[in-house]
Amino acid sequence: MTLSPLGKWLLRGAMTIGLGFIYIPLAVVVVNSFNADRTFAWPPRDLTLTWWSRAWNNTGARDALLTSVKTGLGAAAIALVLGTMIAFAVGRYRFFGRDALSLLVVLPIALPGIVTGMALSTAFQNVAQPLGLQKGLLSVIIGHATFCVVVVYNNVLARLRRTGANFEEASADLGATTFQTFRYVTFPLLRSALFAGGLLAFALSFDEIIVTTFTAGPGIQTLPLWIFNNLFRPNQAPVINVVAALLIVISIVPIYLAQRISADSAGGGRV
Repeated sequence: MTLSPLGKWLLRGAMTIGLGFIYIPLAVVVVNSFNADRTFAWPPRDLTLTWWSRAWNNTGARDALLTSVKTGLGAAAIALVLGTMIAFAVGRYRFFGRDALSLLVVLPIALPGIVTGMALSTAFQNVAQPLGLQKGLLSVIIGHATFCVVVVYNNVLARLRRTGANFEEASADLGATTFQTFRYVTFPLLRSALFAGGLLAFALSFDEIIVTTFTAGPGIQTLPLWIFNNLFRPNQAPVINVVAALLIVISIVPIYLAQRISADSAGGGRV
């Protein structure tokens, strides 16, 4: 499609407004984390690292950060296993209900978070607790894994469809076992997709708050929950800005790496 010069400028203007609407508030949060004025007068007249030091020495924030990291790693690990297995089933085999299975995998991330959270909370109360399993870190990890599976599934399925089964069939024709084919052929082809999917799953889990609210047990507090619980405490406002800035950085890094890895692997796969 060819656009006129005016159309190009209008499109660029709309893009700039959209990006500004998204990223200017985030930039304000980051700058305020260095603002020496406790009332956050704007523009900042002086900058300081005091709030970063206080945030680091805040036991509640550090414990919440550790909980978020544990939850993200656990959810990403479960998502990698389940998402990869389902992607192989859908991408490599034909069976009745394949399209329905694909829809069921994608559905949790399309549903409102409060609906997923209520469903998981009810499931834990009616199924898990009678079996002796109480809400805690494990319940949060399982809750996050339900929607993290989607990003791994999509990444792996897209890679399987792009590479096809020719390499695996050639490996089998040359006498390789199923395990050897997976180790020397399939896994190297999927490695970047798995890594990108794992990073995205971790990022998705790390900043989740709605599902966490419904699935966390007593004493379990992730970093987003800690921010929300301290948001309206004036004496905690400077520390919250620091933690929010840290959360922005931690969320951006894995997403950026996943995007670069996916783009590089897609470019490297062209013949």
